[in-house]
Amino acid sequence: MKFVISAATDVGTRKKINQDSLFVRKIRTRAGKMVFAVLCDGMGGLTHGELASASILSAFTEWMYVQLPVLSQKPLEDCAIREQWSETIRCQNDKIRAYGCRNQCAVGSTVTALLMTENRYFLLNIGDTRAYEIGENVVRLTEDHTLAAKEVRLGNMTDAQAEKASIRNVLTRCVGVEDRVRPDMFFGDVRKNTVYMLCSDGFRHCITADEMKEYLLRNTWNDSYEIKQQEERLIELAKRRGETDNISVITIHAG
Repeated sequence: MKFVISAATDVGTRKKINQDSLFVRKIRTRAGKMVFAVLCDGMGGLTHGELASASILSAFTEWMYVQLPVLSQKPLEDCAIREQWSETIRCQNDKIRAYGCRNQCAVGSTVTALLMTENRYFLLNIGDTRAYEIGENVVRLTEDHTLAAKEVRLGNMTDAQAEKASIRNVLTRCVGVEDRVRPDMFFGDVRKNTVYMLCSDGFRHCITADEMKEYLLRNTWNDSYEIKQQEERLIELAKRRGETDNISVITIHAG
C-alpha cells in the first residue's frame, strides 16, 4: 500500500484567529506502514478555542510518538486503541475544563483522529469535524454531535434541512465542557485507490460530496503537492460561496 498525504487550512474571511489544529504524518513501524491524522476545531463561539484544539492535538501526537511504537510490536487490536484514546480524551477533558474554570471562560474543541494501517483504520470522533471515505461513493464515516444531527436521527429534519438549519453548529458533545465526554469509535478495512478525508465544518458546509470526489479522487497521485493544490482550490471555492469559518482539510490517498 502506498500512502500520499496532504493538509491545508485557512483562517477564513472574517475570523482573526484560526482555531483549527491539524496534523498528518506517515509512519514506519514494525507492523508496517501507517498514517496518523488528527483534526481539531476549537469551539468558534467560545474564547481560547485555539488553545483547546492545540492541547488535544499535542496529546494525540504524543500518543503517536510514545505509545504507538509499543503497540506496533504486535498486531494492533481495536480494544487497545479504544482504551488508550479514551484515556487521552478523559485527560484532555479534565485539563481543558480546569483551564476554563481557572480563567472563568468557556473552552472546548471537537476532535477527529484517524490511524490507518495498510489493512485497517481506527477512527475517533467528538463533535462535528468529520471523516469521509471517498471512492466509488462518498461515505461519511463519522456522526455529528450537533442539535441538527440529533433532529435528523429523531426524524424531525432531513440531512438537507440540517445543513441549512440555524442549529447546525450547536454542539451536543465536545471536549472540555462537560464533566465527562464519550468519544465515538469506528473501525474498518482500508480500501485501495480510495481517499480518506478529515475536515472541519467550515470545509464541508459549502462543498458537495460530488465536488469532494471530483477534486480529490484519482487512481494515482504523484506527490502531496498535487493533492494540496486541489485542497486549496476547494477551500477557495468554499470562501467564494460565503463560508466565513476557519476551513481545514486532511487527505490520505491509499493506493
